[in-house]
Amino acid sequence: MLGVQQTIPSKRPPVGPDPDPVLPEAQALLDKVSAYLKPEEVHQLEVAYHFAARAHHGQFRKSGEPYITHPVAVAGILSEWFLDSQALCAALMHDVMEDTGVTKLEIAEQFGKQVADLVDGLSKLERLEFQTKEDAQAENFRKMLLAMARDIRVILIKLADRLHNMRTLEAMNPEKQKRIARETMEIYAPIANRIGLNAVYQELEDLGFQYVYPHRYQVLAKAMRVARGNRREVVGKIMDAVRGKLSESGVEALVSGREKHLFSIYRKMQEKHLTFSQVLDIYGLRVIVKDVPSCYLTLGMLHGLYKPIPGKFKDYIAIPKANGYQSLHTTLFGPYGTPLEVQIRTQDMHKVAEAGVASHWMYKSGNVSINEVQQKTHQWLKSLLEIQSESGDSVEFLEHIKVDLFPDEVYVFTPKGKIMAMPQGATAVDFAYAVHTDIGNRCIAAKINYELMPLRTILRNGDRVEIITASTAKPNPSWLNFVATGKARSHIRHFFKTMRYEESVALGERMLSQSLHALKTDHVELSDALWEGMLKESGDKSRQEILSDIGLGKRLPVVVARRLLQLSGQMPVEAQKPGAITIYGTEGMAVQFANCCSPIPGDPIIGMVKKGQGLIVHTHDCPVLRKSRPDPEKMLDVQWDPAVKRMFDVAVKVLAVHERGALAQIAATIADEAANIQNVHMEDEQAQTAYSVLNFTLQVENRQHLARVMKSLRQLQVVVRINRMRTPG
Repeated sequence: MLGVQQTIPSKRPPVGPDPDPVLPEAQALLDKVSAYLKPEEVHQLEVAYHFAARAHHGQFRKSGEPYITHPVAVAGILSEWFLDSQALCAALMHDVMEDTGVTKLEIAEQFGKQVADLVDGLSKLERLEFQTKEDAQAENFRKMLLAMARDIRVILIKLADRLHNMRTLEAMNPEKQKRIARETMEIYAPIANRIGLNAVYQELEDLGFQYVYPHRYQVLAKAMRVARGNRREVVGKIMDAVRGKLSESGVEALVSGREKHLFSIYRKMQEKHLTFSQVLDIYGLRVIVKDVPSCYLTLGMLHGLYKPIPGKFKDYIAIPKANGYQSLHTTLFGPYGTPLEVQIRTQDMHKVAEAGVASHWMYKSGNVSINEVQQKTHQWLKSLLEIQSESGDSVEFLEHIKVDLFPDEVYVFTPKGKIMAMPQGATAVDFAYAVHTDIGNRCIAAKINYELMPLRTILRNGDRVEIITASTAKPNPSWLNFVATGKARSHIRHFFKTMRYEESVALGERMLSQSLHALKTDHVELSDALWEGMLKESGDKSRQEILSDIGLGKRLPVVVARRLLQLSGQMPVEAQKPGAITIYGTEGMAVQFANCCSPIPGDPIIGMVKKGQGLIVHTHDCPVLRKSRPDPEKMLDVQWDPAVKRMFDVAVKVLAVHERGALAQIAATIADEAANIQNVHMEDEQAQTAYSVLNFTLQVENRQHLARVMKSLRQLQVVVRINRMRTPG
């Protein structure tokens, strides 16, 4: 489905007989699916083939083959997973809407709504709609995931499509090879892993590795071919020993050697700084038994045959992975002193491990573990929809999803004993949002294994996590620096976007009211009809949008006020001096206090409306504001609310005697005056050995409070000089 593989412009499919006979590949496909599809379904597939062949007539791939060979190959891959006729028909026609003149309606009329929906879900959007390739890729990916949430077959067809394109990538130029391969490794391979398609995941990674790092791939592939012959004898002896031990104990088992794929070897070398020979010195075995009790029985026998390496045992049967994978993993000290990695699983577990969510079509859906895979995949897709509804744009959505696609998992417990899988590096905040959005938004602390811990604490396997909440709590922007899941990140960003919008609407309302009173002394009734006229003229969706723009400095309140008066039939009179806007200190993100002068209650203040930021409050004598010469229309009179109750940052510089205990005396005095030290640092004064310059950022209630603190500090013998700075230290 990569448009780059098409060389001839699209055409309307001709009506009438097929221009070419049925391709041998297509005939092989029809013969293959007749083994599991009904005759009428095979006939429908043949009709779909002819439809696609007509649509793609005259189109060729870069390799020179007729374009129809690509959709036939994609359907062939899906037939290996025993997908139904609707999915196979959609696979054959997956490019007709995008590359030819065929419409969704035509497909629906001939093949039914479900097939048409599948084809539509697979069709890319026009690239011309986007300014950058990143935007196009992100929007295409978002659309695919939304279609996938409605029907899981969309992603199975998409993965088969990408797999065939990767298998035939050699026809592309090196630049396109690298771009497509990188996208495959970043997005499509992790999705295949996330839904349990292990074989597809490994092949996509190896093919991507081959084109992204061609030299490294060739070196490793050559070394692997040489080593394979040397290992065969050793692996054979180990397998014979294991089979003998299990046979003695009466356990029926299928024992096979397991070879790592090339990219996993490369990744292990990179992550653990190992040489190729060190990675290859680890032998792998897979033991498949009849039932779950036999898995644990086999584990005990193998631990009796070879000593287990402590800390290298994982029970994915009791606690399955997020993609439904189940197995016992253990690492043993094998013969010749080499580590031996063993996977023990049942036949059903092996089916799920190899085919994941596709196992629903490959095997009877009465299987409990297969149903669980579907359920987990459905939950994951639901979480994607939740993230997408809160993400501002496609690129942001893609950023969130990339984080979640396939990290290594950590398993933690809720206070009630429920197991939750979290990605490696997840914190208590990630856990809180995984439980519920409201828990995340209101969390203030966490108890991990019954001990109070900071919210940024990274979770480890087996932790028992309890989140402590408060009804007045809200997210902190600093959480974005340490959260590890896309869900937590998108919820935090959504909260602040919503809060900022609400605050800017409230501020915009106050600023508009102030401007209206300055233009007209009479009371102005802003009726719904008046606002509707304003919205019709401006093209905005709601009055809240206009008020938010005023609050964020994107529109001048006086301009909106004049237009509203004109629409009401009243002519604006000469502008009077508007009344001052009261600053309560609780406005949140819509009102900001300038860092250049750090105003506190009691300081004479002035407001400046800055585009995209809202109202910035400065002191009257702020040198930075004076130097910037702002537009007078963007300046507003503001005043402190007499009852303002909160702490404000203020910078204070102290010249103190350089002696033991000086800092302790200063800190104790500040604390005695009920002020808080937010930050302190010492200037490097090498020439002045007798004195130290200390820069404090203090939190005080108002100017009078600051005066009390400074007066008490001046009384200390260790303080030589103290003054307020205009910038926090």
